[in-house]
Amino acid sequence: MSAPVFVVAHGFTGALERPHVRRVVERLAGYGAVVTFSFRGHGGSGGRSTVGDREVHDLAAAVRWARELGHTRVATVGFSMGGSVVLRHAVTHKDSAEERTDAVVSVSAPARWYYRGTAPMRRVHWLVTRPEGRLVGRYGLRTRIHDRDWDPVPVSPVESVPHIAPTPLLIVHGDQDGYFPLDHPRMLAAAAPGHAELWLEGGMGHAEHAASDELLGRLGAWVAARAG
Repeated sequence: MSAPVFVVAHGFTGALERPHVRRVVERLAGYGAVVTFSFRGHGGSGGRSTVGDREVHDLAAAVRWARELGHTRVATVGFSMGGSVVLRHAVTHKDSAEERTDAVVSVSAPARWYYRGTAPMRRVHWLVTRPEGRLVGRYGLRTRIHDRDWDPVPVSPVESVPHIAPTPLLIVHGDQDGYFPLDHPRMLAAAAPGHAELWLEGGMGHAEHAASDELLGRLGAWVAARAG
């Protein structure tokens, strides 16, 4: 069986050249090929971020490119915003031979939109919704953020999860995540009983920064055993 290709979807304000994203890429490379990219509005990519809405199309393009390179076993691995994107993409592109995924790993993802229950998420909402916040995003974080509200509001991650089966699905979340508490991963897993696998990681914080090399190794092995 050929090794899988991992298509890595970074979190909000990340980019393919950021050290924490590069570390994820390097660790997963021990289990297969890796394709990564910067979402729209992030790093060197054009456009403006829609914070998880139209980014589904960016991921689909990366998956399509991976298949054009000749890879037949494709897994999407997303973190935080990217974690919500891989869940939605697995449904919206499920019937596309070129853009579908064969396994999904969602790390530190929200279950529902507009969550403001933690101080870090209130800061994110300020960054996204306020003109001065978007200036900080552009010049301080190299993230250009769209100034329009979602219209229509995209289907939420928890509404997407029940439709991912039979594609293998792994949900990973840290019990010290300062952005999204444990009700988020539990909601996601409960939406696909008997299908979604849930790993609650003791001592782990949020997204790429908090994912240990040991955890990334387990993710790589999980995908290698299930994709395709």
